[in-house]
Amino acid sequence: MAGYCDTRGLTFFLTYSIFSAVLGMLQFGYNTGVINAPEKNIENFMKDVYKDRYGEDISEEFIQQLYSVAVSIFAIGGMLGGFSGGWMANRFGRKGGLLLNNVLGISGACLMGFTKVSHSYEMLFLGRFIIGVNCGLNTSLVPMYISEIAPLNLRGGLGTVNQLAVTVGLLLSQVLGIEQILGTNEGWPILLGLAICPAILQLILLPVCPESPRYLLITKQWEEEARKALRRLRASSSVEEDIEEMRAEERAQQAESHISTMELICSPTLRPPLIIGIVMQLSQQFSGINAVFYYSTSLFVSSGLSDESAKFATIGIGAIMVVMTLVSIPLMDRTGRRTLHLYGLGGMFIFSIFITISFLIKEFFGYVQEMIDWMSYLSVVSTLGFVVFFAVGPGSIPWMITAELFSQGPRPSAMAIAVLVNWMANFVVGIGFPSMKTCLDNYTFLPFSVFLAIFWIFTYKKVPETKNKTFEEILALFRHNNGRSMLNYTNSLEPQSMNSGIERAALMVSEEKNDSRMGPYPLNDSTNLLGPTTSLAGSSTCYTNYGTNIHTPVPIRKCYYDYTYNRDNFRRHSAHGRMNTTATTTTTTTTSDSSYFGRKYMVVALKKQSKSMDQQ
Repeated sequence: MAGYCDTRGLTFFLTYSIFSAVLGMLQFGYNTGVINAPEKNIENFMKDVYKDRYGEDISEEFIQQLYSVAVSIFAIGGMLGGFSGGWMANRFGRKGGLLLNNVLGISGACLMGFTKVSHSYEMLFLGRFIIGVNCGLNTSLVPMYISEIAPLNLRGGLGTVNQLAVTVGLLLSQVLGIEQILGTNEGWPILLGLAICPAILQLILLPVCPESPRYLLITKQWEEEARKALRRLRASSSVEEDIEEMRAEERAQQAESHISTMELICSPTLRPPLIIGIVMQLSQQFSGINAVFYYSTSLFVSSGLSDESAKFATIGIGAIMVVMTLVSIPLMDRTGRRTLHLYGLGGMFIFSIFITISFLIKEFFGYVQEMIDWMSYLSVVSTLGFVVFFAVGPGSIPWMITAELFSQGPRPSAMAIAVLVNWMANFVVGIGFPSMKTCLDNYTFLPFSVFLAIFWIFTYKKVPETKNKTFEEILALFRHNNGRSMLNYTNSLEPQSMNSGIERAALMVSEEKNDSRMGPYPLNDSTNLLGPTTSLAGSSTCYTNYGTNIHTPVPIRKCYYDYTYNRDNFRRHSAHGRMNTTATTTTTTTTSDSSYFGRKYMVVALKKQSKSMDQQ
C-alpha cells in the first residue's frame, strides 16, 4: 500500500476540492483575528450605545468586560458547533454538512455587519455567537473531509493546508483592520461583515466537489459512487487499492458497530488515543497563542509601541504565520508530526520566557528612553518568534493527528470531543486573559510557559509518530510507542473481549489485508501471522503437536525447541499494521486454525506463556 500511495500525486480536481473545503478554515481564521485591530473602535461604539440608553458614561472596567464577551462568545458558539460536527458529518455527509453550515456563516456575518446600523451591541454578540457555531462546525468537518479524500502520502502536507487557510484568514483580517483601510469608526462593521465572502464562495465552489469516498462507501454503502469520487480525485481509473483499504476499515467498523460519544469515552481501547487527541488540542490553545491573536495590538502598545506601530506589528504576526505554515507543509511528511510538535512547543516555551523578560526589564528600566525602545523591539521579536514556532507545530498538528488516531467508526465522535475541548480552552483564554493580564501584569505569559513545558513532556512520552501510516496502522503504532509491545497487548486481551469491537476487527482484517511493505502475508515461516512453523536458522529442530506442552496446555498446534532459552523474533499482525517485538521465550506457539475460536485460543496461550516468562 505504501509503495502504491507514493505514486499518487496532487491532481487538479483534488486541489480544487481541498481549496473549496478549506474556505471554511479561512472563515475560522478571519473571525479569530478580525476582532483584534478595531478593539478601540468597538469599545467606543459600546460606550456611545450605553450612554444613549442609560444617560451615563460606562466604566472602563465594564467596557473591557463587554469587549471580552464579544471576543469570547465566538468560542462559545465554536463549542456548540464543534460538538455537533460529528453528528452533522454522519447525518448529512462531510460535503453536505459544509454546504449547510454556510447558512450560519451568512447569517452571522449579516448580523455583525448591521450592528452599528441597529445601534445594538447585543447584535454584535449574537452575530459573533452564530459565526462561532459556523467556525466550530468548520473545524470539525474540514479536517475530516480533507483527511478522507487525500492520498496517504500527501495526507500530512494537505492536512497542513487547514492551518495555512487559518493563517491566511488571520492575515487578511489584520491587513483590512488597519486604520488606512477598515479599522475606523465607520469601517469596522464592514470589516466584520466581510465574513460573508468565504461562505458565499464555498457555496459556489463546493457543489462541484465529490463527497468523501470513505463516507460514501462505509457509511452510505454506495460503492459505485465512492469509485466515481475516487476516479475524479485521483484522475485515474485504478482505485482498487483505495477501495480495498476502505473495505478493510469498513470491516473493522462493522465489528466495532456504532460508537457513540459516551461509548468512545468509556472504551478502554479508545480512551488512550482520545486522551492524546484532547491534550494535543489543549496544547494548541493553552500555549497562549490566542492571547496573541486576540490581544496582540494592546500587548504591543503596553510594551511601548505606538498604536499605529502595534497594528503593523500585528500584521507582521499574520504574515509570519502564513510563511511558516507554508514552510511546514513539506516538513510534515518529511520530519513527522511528533517531531515538529516537539520543536514547536520547545520554541514557544523559550520565546514565552523572553516575552516575560522583556516586560520585566521594561518595568525596572522604564525610565531610560533608550531601554524602552530596545525592549519594545525585544518584545516584538519575541512575540514573532513565539508565533513562528506555533506555526511549525501546534498550529496544524493537533487538528491532523486527532483525525489520524481513529478509524472511521469512532472518528466523528473523537473529532467532536477534541473540537469541543479546543473551543472550551479557546473560550477560557479569550475571557480570562484580560483579567490575568491585570492580575499578573508583567508575568502574564508565565502560566503559558508552564503549560508549554507540561505539553512538551507529554508529547515526548506519550504521542506516537503517525507519518505515512494508514488509519489501521496508527493504533498499533500508538500502543507500541507508549511502552506496550504488541505481544503484551495481545496478552492483555481476555477471550470474552474478542466479542467487542477493535480487537476482533484487528485480527480479522489482518488475515485479509496486504502488508504495505512486504506484500501479502504470511510470506514464509518467519513472517507467518502466528510465528514460525519450521525450525529457524541457528535453532534446533522445531517439534510440533496438537497436545500440550509445559507452558501452554491448550489444544492448539504448537512449536517448541529442544533448548531452554532462545531469543527469537515474534511477529504479530493486526488491522493497524505489522509490528515486531523481540521476546525471550521457552516456546513458540502457532495455530493453523484461522477461525475466531482459533484466534481466541491463541490469545489464551500467549497470555499464559507471558505469565510463565514473567515468573522466569
